[in-house]
Amino acid sequence: MPYNSSLSVEVSEFLLNCFVRSPIWQCVLSLPLSLLFLLAMGANATLLITIWLETSLHQPMYYLLSLLSLLDIVLCLTVIPKVLVIFWFDLQPISFSACFLQMFIMNSFLPMESCTFLVMAYDRYVAICKPLRYPSIITNQFVAKAVVFILTRNAFLTAPIPILSAQLQYCGKNIIENCICANLSVSKLSCNNVVLNKIYQLIVAWTLLGSDLILIFLSYTFILRAVLRLKAKGAAAKALSTCGSHFILILFFSTILLVFIFTHMAKKKVSPDIPVLLNVLHHVIPAALNPIVYGVRTQEIKQGIWKLLRKGG
Repeated sequence: MPYNSSLSVEVSEFLLNCFVRSPIWQCVLSLPLSLLFLLAMGANATLLITIWLETSLHQPMYYLLSLLSLLDIVLCLTVIPKVLVIFWFDLQPISFSACFLQMFIMNSFLPMESCTFLVMAYDRYVAICKPLRYPSIITNQFVAKAVVFILTRNAFLTAPIPILSAQLQYCGKNIIENCICANLSVSKLSCNNVVLNKIYQLIVAWTLLGSDLILIFLSYTFILRAVLRLKAKGAAAKALSTCGSHFILILFFSTILLVFIFTHMAKKKVSPDIPVLLNVLHHVIPAALNPIVYGVRTQEIKQGIWKLLRKGG
């Protein structure tokens, strides 16, 4: 229901204004976004099936990889299909409840992914810095506790964000200048004061993602120091190759989010389409890269995939 200044009507649905003023963006993005989505879904599904069916991969590290893949799949399914439907069929409406459900999943699952990166960095730290104690520290029980911590910490702390937004009164404007139901894009349509909403999201985002990034950086600092001390031939190069690719991916995950935040803050100096584009890409590019960097480059995963392919053939 479009905005009418003469009426004060409760909004029952929103319209996602996803590059509708820039149809060229829709054409340009449609194909690569579709391919990235298929790559993300296919690679993560392959990784999950391989770990599930191959008993030799029923180990703590691979359980964490499974969690990462599940989070990526949910995030992709929450965001990308709706964006593609808007591109292809111009179906902009999204119901009130669906919008806030999408907001909850995005706000809780992204920090869950960041926290999973942290636990995986700790796993690598123990494996390289305390190899003799690894089997006694990184156990199935440790993974179970870590998963419970990841889910409860992030869901509990981020749940108030969509709840606060849903409690606001939307009395006319219903056009979201975004491809997704981002909290700030939605709450600014309200006719209430949204200062509390903005402050809470800012504090939670920096607390969760900021603390995770600092601890991940410390873990890889200790790992780097331990790796440089390795004297076995080729051991240091192999460890650096593995951990280096992991750290670069984590840095990419964090950097694209920070770039989005800063471009959103400086929206008067950049095109309004840039933060929207970054927000969409942040939900699909890491999801496409994670299973490749963490999974396919791992020898055990590659062997597991080949075993399944041979069985299937």
